[in-house]
Amino acid sequence: MLSIEATGKNIEQAIENALFELKAIREDVDIKILEEGGFFKKAKVLVSISEDAVEKYQSREKKRQEIVAEVKTEETVAEQAQQQEEEAKKEEEVVAEQDDHDEEIEVLVSENAQPTSATDVEKTQYFINGIIQKAKLAGNVEVYESDDEVLAKITGASELIGYRGEGLNALQYLTSVMVSKNNRHSKRVKVDCDNYRARREDTLIALAHRMERKVEKSHSSVKLEPMTANERRIIHTALSNSKTVQTESKGTEPHRFLVISPKQN
Repeated sequence: MLSIEATGKNIEQAIENALFELKAIREDVDIKILEEGGFFKKAKVLVSISEDAVEKYQSREKKRQEIVAEVKTEETVAEQAQQQEEEAKKEEEVVAEQDDHDEEIEVLVSENAQPTSATDVEKTQYFINGIIQKAKLAGNVEVYESDDEVLAKITGASELIGYRGEGLNALQYLTSVMVSKNNRHSKRVKVDCDNYRARREDTLIALAHRMERKVEKSHSSVKLEPMTANERRIIHTALSNSKTVQTESKGTEPHRFLVISPKQN
């Protein structure tokens, strides 16, 4: 930029504004007055770098830009160092919280654990009943066993389900930890309440086909909210034979989500 037009309430201010924008000194410029200005009109000037000062100006401008770039680099390095320090601090806090969480789980499991001689069914029944009693709920638990799974069906305690099954998933995890404690050969544990899991599956299948129609109509991808691996599997399965859309899991746990997009031909 070797010239610039600038305005001001008078000629002198317009020149100063132009010099500021050019980052030049008065001795190195030629000034052309475009408008004198007046009571209700601003003055306007054209300020250009003089021919005999162009080389000096360009050299000075190059040096200035180098200094600015160097300062920005130093600021970036400082910001990155600060960001790394903050991330390290957050990671330490997360680890500490996880340690506290693991300790709470260990205490809860220990308080409600039965002797190691008890069967998986007995452990599951005893543990969940204990949780229901501690929560002062009036639910009932029936536990069934198959060759590879222990299924606990809870009725009358829907408060345990939580938002979109988060409470139920947490209870299932705790029960699994308790059942598998001191027993490497324990079976997989599944916990359901008031037939929630079947109802949730129906909801997810309906959601999958609704989003399938939306993608078909808009020809653009749809991002779903984060879900558990099992819930993502339900949607993957529901749309596995679709001729128009495809599904893909993205992100990292526990915030992994699904993207439904037009199928590439």
